[in-house]
Amino acid sequence: MTTSLQELLAGWITGQRWFAGKGRAIDNLSIEHRTDVATGDPGLLHLILSVRQGERATRYQLLVGLRSSLPDRLKHVLIGPWDRDGREFTAYDAAHDAELTRILLEAMESSRCEEGLSFHRSPGVEIDTSLRSLVLTVEQSNTSLVYGDRYILKLFRQITSGVNPELEVVSALAAAGSTHIARPYGWIETELDDRATTLAIMQEFLANANEGWAMALTSVRDLYGSAPDVPAEDAGGDFAAEAFRLGVATAEVHRELATAFPTGVIEPPEVKRMAERLRRRLDEAVAEVPRLAPHASVAHAAYDRLADLGRTISVQRVHGDYHLGQVMRTPSDWVVLDFEGEPGQPLEERRGLDSPLRDVAGMLRSFDYAARHLLAGHPEAATLTDRADEWSARNRAAFLDGYSEGGGRINADDAVLLRALELSKAVYEVVYEARNRPTWLPIPLAAFRSPR
Repeated sequence: MTTSLQELLAGWITGQRWFAGKGRAIDNLSIEHRTDVATGDPGLLHLILSVRQGERATRYQLLVGLRSSLPDRLKHVLIGPWDRDGREFTAYDAAHDAELTRILLEAMESSRCEEGLSFHRSPGVEIDTSLRSLVLTVEQSNTSLVYGDRYILKLFRQITSGVNPELEVVSALAAAGSTHIARPYGWIETELDDRATTLAIMQEFLANANEGWAMALTSVRDLYGSAPDVPAEDAGGDFAAEAFRLGVATAEVHRELATAFPTGVIEPPEVKRMAERLRRRLDEAVAEVPRLAPHASVAHAAYDRLADLGRTISVQRVHGDYHLGQVMRTPSDWVVLDFEGEPGQPLEERRGLDSPLRDVAGMLRSFDYAARHLLAGHPEAATLTDRADEWSARNRAAFLDGYSEGGGRINADDAVLLRALELSKAVYEVVYEARNRPTWLPIPLAAFRSPR
């Protein structure tokens, strides 16, 4: 019996790290769109699958390679044998085949369009089509290909119809001359539900950059390894100067976003409704995680102050999922990555206007995580807690100083909003850690100890 491509994919897809429906049976898998990007041997198919599990249908993107004989270097991404038009092929995940992924560069360079799949080159750039790709293995939900040391192509595995916020924001900031983004080189799109839909984005690969999270952890380790009487500013690897520069860069990106996109205000009645939404999420979190209950009054007090603010709040396009893992330090400055917004949120919400202080709150929470997550299971955690507090306070203050220096506004009323947003983020973290990493639960719970 000949196995259909759908049957092969249904058996293969559940084992992929980016598949979101693990643990649930697939009721139906269909090929919604299929494009022959390259024919012959090897061949390249671009597929958009619709996978139904219960009431939910999710779209996924695949690059499927076809070879009559599969080389050993590709056997780890085998999908299975497939009889196509009377000829036996082996199907595999072609994202790992540098011979075929070079076709994507060639298609973007020439702005090729065919069978509903379109490739675009960003304005004012040239693309080197001779480069070979390598798959990064650290991602969970997408797949990124690095071409030489020049480009990184992010393939969105789970597809939502519409223009991805990352493409929209980075293209606009590049046109405005921003120095805090990785330069865009091209993108791939199709049409789904009568909407132009982003499938992949290619940007400059920051080969000589360091991730903010890794830099912060190095600083924390240096502090923990120093003598107890050595203050954080004198310990090796002090991060405060970088935190200050990151604050400046964040403010500059917010200013650029406010120039490139529409802005607005939230009136006082809507601010009260915002506070009520935060309160409801807090109550739901307490019901799920009883350990949060003794700390809930701190958050309720912050939400009360927000509800009584009595003034408008300025809103604009923001990053939406801002933390130390989303920024890279190049030799010249900080660069901000991944403007996709909060994972799992509807596309329109991720493209909506919000207070820039939501990004500030996310980064403040990230400093707390950097300071404390190494204490989980640490034999000297009790004696290092004060050191964690010292590192976090020093770098939070430096970041806020830099944000103000860069033109970001944080007056007394703004501080009320910032505190509410930070505690709201901590509430989300409490639920996440309780579900996924219970030993990390003390990290977000520490945010409720006292007002900052």
